[in-house]
Amino acid sequence: MSTLTIFDSARDAAESAPAASTSRPIPAVLGADLEVPVKGGRLVGYANLDYAASAPCLEPVSAAVAAALPAYSSVHRGAGYASQLTTARYEQARHTVRAFAGARPDDAVIFTRNTTDATNLLAGCLPEGTTTVVFDTEHHASLLPWPKAVRLAPPAFPGEAVRAADEALAGIDGPKLLVVTAASNVTGELWPIAALAHIAHRHGARILVDAAQLVPHRKLNLTALDLDYVAFSGHKLYAPFGAGVLIGRRDWLAEGKPYLAGGGAVRSVAEEVEWHDDPEPRHEAGTPNVLGAIALAAACDALSATGWTELVREEERLIARLRAGLASVAGVRELSLWGDDHPRVGIVSFTVAGYSAREVAEALSGEYGIGVRDGKFCAHPFVRHLLETSDGGCDDDTASAVRASIGIGTTQEHVDRLIEAVRDLVARR
Repeated sequence: MSTLTIFDSARDAAESAPAASTSRPIPAVLGADLEVPVKGGRLVGYANLDYAASAPCLEPVSAAVAAALPAYSSVHRGAGYASQLTTARYEQARHTVRAFAGARPDDAVIFTRNTTDATNLLAGCLPEGTTTVVFDTEHHASLLPWPKAVRLAPPAFPGEAVRAADEALAGIDGPKLLVVTAASNVTGELWPIAALAHIAHRHGARILVDAAQLVPHRKLNLTALDLDYVAFSGHKLYAPFGAGVLIGRRDWLAEGKPYLAGGGAVRSVAEEVEWHDDPEPRHEAGTPNVLGAIALAAACDALSATGWTELVREEERLIARLRAGLASVAGVRELSLWGDDHPRVGIVSFTVAGYSAREVAEALSGEYGIGVRDGKFCAHPFVRHLLETSDGGCDDDTASAVRASIGIGTTQEHVDRLIEAVRDLVARR
């Protein structure tokens, strides 16, 4: 199987669900008119290019939360009208998120705080002796939670990722789990998750996909891709109300230790505790983040109703303009694992010769009203690999990069302002 075929199979599967027959205009985000102070005391419109950290709130999401607040109540065990209505909204949110992810009808949908919370939840449910295979290119949320892990070096090309996973899984006895991102939070590059799922299943393993950076940019179809588990966060999906989700097969989740010990996770408490065997209540002890779940579902609804064709077209236009513009500036180096032509979502990480990443980010903010991210993006091994350095802790600016990321609400003016600002900084050296 060629590299191109491996990648295309993942992309085609992700886009295989039929598009809606009608679509709506791209929704607006809150804060689009935000003005920020810059050097000299002027106010300028904020160019938010930090979507990969946390995306702004969509207006339909804010409206859904506002509509739910008057009847807000605790869920699942109240007889009052407000509790019954809030329970219905919360459970409808579960169905909405399941449909958005293209999950199987019997998959569990467990609301969590974020992707990190979701991966840690699954880590606590692995069968005894499970070995996890994970690449050093992963976000710390996917790299760190596992009690027993085999870590693989960054692959030189997508086919190498499949080959390395194949060899690693073949050498493991007992339960095994392959963990991989769908889209890198450092480079935006898309991973061949369909091919990796196929390899995992051929070796009797399961696969968890970190979809946090994929779902704000591309359609996800868990069933078509044949994934066992996916995790993603609301705050990256235009729903910054503190909710995430773990979706996947029920058996490990039903048998694993409840994530939190408390009310709602139990059927009965006496001398012995009888825990729920349904993974959803079993792992959602206490009063859940109802508004977060409603917000997450509203974001899923808004993106699905808009349709992905126009969203992807506009993003690809802007990211191509950004990458071409940065490439035209002497001393700017874009970070990439698999080369300039590899498909990616709206994320670009780069360095500027003569400046630390923190100096660039501070200048962009203080002088130009541009928000970007600098650092290692909770992916220290990967960033060190891309920068070809073994040095650099979290606070070391010399082993860091600048990350610009786009999404709904990003304009061509934002992109052009960043390019010209970087060009101005380089000209000062």
